[in-house]
This record gives sequence, structure tokens and C-alpha cells, in this order.
Amino acid sequence: MRSRPATACATAALLLAVTVGCTDGGDGDEAARDSPSPSTSAPTRTPSATPSPTRTPVNPVSIPGLIAREHTGSGLKLGSVITRTSDYTSYEVTYKANGLTISGLVNIPEGKGPFPALVLAHGYIDPAIYTTGRGLNREQDLLARNGYIVLHTDYRNHARSSKDPGNDVDLRLGYTEDVIGAAKALKSSGRPEIDADRVGLLGRSMGGGVVYNSLVVAPGLFDAAVAFAPVSSRPEENIDHFQRAEGDPLVARIDAKHGTPEENPKFWREASPVTYVDRVTEPLLIHHGTADDTCPIVWSRQTAAAFEKAGKDVRLRTYQGEGHTFYPQWRRSMDSTMDFFARHLR
Repeated sequence: MRSRPATACATAALLLAVTVGCTDGGDGDEAARDSPSPSTSAPTRTPSATPSPTRTPVNPVSIPGLIAREHTGSGLKLGSVITRTSDYTSYEVTYKANGLTISGLVNIPEGKGPFPALVLAHGYIDPAIYTTGRGLNREQDLLARNGYIVLHTDYRNHARSSKDPGNDVDLRLGYTEDVIGAAKALKSSGRPEIDADRVGLLGRSMGGGVVYNSLVVAPGLFDAAVAFAPVSSRPEENIDHFQRAEGDPLVARIDAKHGTPEENPKFWREASPVTYVDRVTEPLLIHHGTADDTCPIVWSRQTAAAFEKAGKDVRLRTYQGEGHTFYPQWRRSMDSTMDFFARHLR
């Protein structure tokens, strides 16, 4: 938003331009009397217009492209009951995110609300075998039992969600839109169980990367975020580590469309959430095991350092000997997660 002085200056400049234009036009009687004869008159000068600066188009497949887009999320609809416990009921759910229908599940605690809500972003699971709610079952259950509404998004191209054929070659940035849409759908649902003013975000592995993206694209949408064993905040590192090294044919399509990091460094810089970490406003907690052989812990150390350098509220908790799946120390990590959300969402 422009400040008042800037607006006043712009208005004054506009008035000055109009005044100059009228004076040079000379359409009054006095001006006609003072004008020299046509044989001796100097040519009338027309003020030259200052050309408007040309704005470089934003690449839609980039973090700036996501920032520039107006994101929508609405139409949260509860479907069939998946399971019912003494502490919560789990439902199939759909919602709209930027025009697509996204499926998922929602756990609603028993008792009197409204309850704070959490959006869960799962890690990579082949969409061909993925089923609704898969990937974060332990977290869904524990968080709902502790009084949180839990919306686990399936992402586009998963389960009953809409198809987006170009999403994989475009670095799966569409998943970020689905998570932002989930938060907006919760906030706009009007359901009395949901406290629209208290919404957090939790992602695991690939979903941790979605957390990073969401924080830089939509600052202020969430109140706090947690990332478990997240991927790198630089997508070229993820592609090299998970896909290029394995000979994934998708990499050739990505390179053909966007260029390699060596050929098109600007694209890869703009695809990295860490490039825009200065935009983040929410506190972030990162969990990572020292024995993680899927997502190296150095990725989280580097990302946390970038947040700290930008003066952001970030904490990296490390777990000696813990692997990617957090089995031995999972409960300890979740106790820390619930303490964190209690401070920022309760």
C-alpha cells in the first residue's frame, strides 16, 4: 500500500501536468490576443509523455508466480464417516482450491468447540497407490485426540482429487496451492467446530517442502508450522538426490521445459522458497533425525540457518540416531510439536 505522502505527490504531479497542458493549449480569449501571428509563431510544444516502465512478466512456475496469484479455498464438504472413536470422528472431505476439487480426510474432536485446526501435508507416495489420508495416520490420530481439527489434504492427482497433468514437470508446485486452499477452506467454512482464527500447518518429508513454500507464498495465513524430516528448500537438490540419480525419465522433461540449474539458474533460484525466506511471518519448528538417509539432515541445518539469518522465528530439533520415519523418538517429537502448537494456537 502506498503511503499518504506518495499519493499526495503523485496527485500534485498529475495536477501540474494538467495545468501545463491547458496553458500550452491557449484556448482562452486572452491567450488568443497574446499569440503571435501565424507567420512568426513558434511551433506549439506538446509535453512528451514519460513511458511507463515495462514490467517483466512473472513466471507462473515459480515462487513469485505463486505469490502473484490470488489463491482461493472454499466449499469444505464432509462426506462419509471413515471411523468413529470416543475422541473424534473422521470423515472423507472435499474442498475447492484454485478451481480444483481436492479430497482428503478431516478428524473432528468430540466435545464443545470451536477447536484450533491443523492442515497436514503428507510426503511423497506414488499417486498410483495412494489412498485418502495415507502417510500421516499417527499424527492425524494423536492430534485429534488432543483437541485439534485435522484436515489431511490428498493433493491434486491423488485419491479423488482433480487431475493436473502438468504438475509433476512443474516441480509439483500445485501441492502448495492445495495446502493454501485447505487453510482458506477451513477459515471460510462457517462450521461452528472450527476456530478460523487458529490454523496451523504440519508437513512431513516432501510435505515439509510444501510447508516452506506455503509460508513464503502466503505469510500470515497460518499461525505456526512444523516440518518433519523435510526435503531441501532448494528443489534442484531434491531432483538431483531423488530423481536424477535414479534415472527418472521425468527429469528430462523438467530439463527440457525449464532448463538445468546450469542452463537457467534464474528459474531454479525463483523456484526455491529459501530465496524468499524474508517474507515468512510464522514461527517454524523443524524436526530431523541425525541418521536420516532419505533426507540428509544438512538440508534442515541449511534451511534453519537461512531463516535465522533473516531474523525469523525458527527452531531445529535434532534426534540422535533417528531415521526418516521417526519410530523410536516419534512420541517425543510429537510432544514437542503439541507444546509448540499449544503456545501459538491455544
